[in-house]
Parts: sequence; C-alpha cells; structure tokens
Amino acid sequence: MTAYARPADLDLALALLSDGPRRILAGGTDLYPGAGAQLDGPVLDITALPTLRGITLNQGLRIGAATTWAEIVAADLPPALLGLQQAARQIGARQVQNAGSIGGNLCNASPAADGVPPLLTLDTVVELQSKQGTRTVPLAEFILGPRKTALAPGEILAAVHVPASALAGRGAFLKLGARAYLVISIAMASVRVVASQGIVTEAAIAVGACSPVARRLTLLERALMGAPVEALADLVTAELVATALNPIDDVRATAGYRAEAATELVQRLLRGLA
Repeated sequence: MTAYARPADLDLALALLSDGPRRILAGGTDLYPGAGAQLDGPVLDITALPTLRGITLNQGLRIGAATTWAEIVAADLPPALLGLQQAARQIGARQVQNAGSIGGNLCNASPAADGVPPLLTLDTVVELQSKQGTRTVPLAEFILGPRKTALAPGEILAAVHVPASALAGRGAFLKLGARAYLVISIAMASVRVVASQGIVTEAAIAVGACSPVARRLTLLERALMGAPVEALADLVTAELVATALNPIDDVRATAGYRAEAATELVQRLLRGLA
C-alpha cells in the first residue's frame, strides 16, 4: 500500500480507502499537531478532489467537506448561516482558517469543535461516500462522542447539507475562552431564530464544549415558540439549558461554570437578535 496518495478522482480515492484504512488529510490542522514526529500509517490526501470543495446553493445548501473556513467566511450566504460564519472567523488564526476544513472539524469530533453548534441549528446532514455508494446521516447522529464518529470503514465525509427549510431566519454564534483569540472553547452556543411580525415561529439552539458532544436545547426551543423576539432572553433559564447538557470538568473549567456560561451565552445571543 502506498504510504501517501493524493488522487484527483473521487472514485480512485474511494478505491484506495477500500483497500485498507488510511488517515484522511485535508487541512491537517488537527492531524499534524497530534501526529508527533510523523504521520502513522498510509495517508489519503483529499485536497485535490474538486467534488469535495466549494459551496453550492440549490434549494438547500451543500458545502464540500474539504471547503476551508476562510472560504466559508468569504461566501455570500443566507443570514441563517451567519452563526457558522462567525464560528469560522474564530477557529484558530488566519493560517488555520486558510487550511482547516469543515469536514476535518467534524471528523475530528472534539467536544470543543466550534463548527458543530451552528451546524446543528441548521439541521445539517452529512454525506458519506464509499466504494459501495452514498448514505446520509444527520449530524446529531454522526458525532458519537469525543474523537468518535459514525464513519464506517472505507467511508469518507464528502459534504454537509443544509436543507432548504433551515435556510430561514438569522443565526448567531458566541464562544467563551480563556482569552479572546486562538483559544479552545470553554463553552459556546449558536442560535437560529425565525420570526414573523416579531413573533418566533421557529427556534434552534445548540451548545458545545459543555458535553461529550454538542447538543440541541429542544426544551428551550419549545419554550421560545410564539414569544416576542425582544422577550426571548428573559425566557432562558439555567434549568432549561442544563437539562440538555452533561457539563464536563477539565483543566479549562468546572462543570458548574460551564453550565452558567452556557446560559449566559444563549441569553446574549437571543438578546442580540432582538
């Protein structure tokens, strides 16, 4: 098996994966830091695959898995994706944003992956391809735990899809870290709100870095339905936020602090949409 391959054809890439496991290399911003002196095992570089790159809007939205954060920031996207673009601006430094990919962020499956909460508020579905064919999985079912996904042997994450129904409304994202930039999140939150004549008709809220996987706050979403937009922040309670979370203790913060921080972030986001 060739130690390094950079095919320009997706069928060839999938054939190589079917021959045995390979480490997938897109931007490498997660892969290289954890590799030590060198990458272990055969590597499949997907940066030359055009079908895994770019953003297309046709009813729903498709973002190729190798699309970089810088490309997402620069794209002309509906206001519903503003939260995703705000998250993209805060992922590492400019060099990381120029190389790091949306697919890599998801497949790395870090509890603190900044791209996940805004994608959850967009009802995102991931497209998985293998030599046997294509399947789709809701993002909420794709990330199973820290560093664990639903990718099967021989599969590659090809794209993320946002359905047309989730392109309505306006999104927003906030994160909390030990400093303003170049930081791993202690807590983060994203919202997408759809309103008609100032009354909420749809709400999607997700919190990350406070549980083994980022989670939607479905009870809080229901509580906001039918409320005036300017009153949303007042309806957010610590109980409604904490019910969906399983805050974690680590070197960055305690579970209790994370629960309080998540509540504050959600309140600030909703207040900003008023």
